[in-house]
Amino acid sequence: MNIDLFTAITVFVLGVLVGFEVISKVPATLHTPLMSGANSIHGVVVLGAMLVTASADGPAAYALAFVAVAFGAMNVVGGYVVTDRMLEMFRARPRLQSSVEG
Repeated sequence: MNIDLFTAITVFVLGVLVGFEVISKVPATLHTPLMSGANSIHGVVVLGAMLVTASADGPAAYALAFVAVAFGAMNVVGGYVVTDRMLEMFRARPRLQSSVEG
């Protein structure tokens, strides 16, 4: 096994474990704002996927790069959708006029 691949897999597994541990400690009231903000910041993931796409050579690499860009874009859009839904809860609702005047 290539040492660079082993290092990359080790960093990935440690990142997953640490990320899971950190997110599992977040209270439910903060989970939605935290995740929506984090998802919108993941535009960096799309940028990285585009850089990988530029260096792709072969059909399998192009397919994986396309999937990476598509998933990254869905993550960014999802972050904005969740943020919008969350902010909608805090907007003032229009008051209904009563039909009975006294």
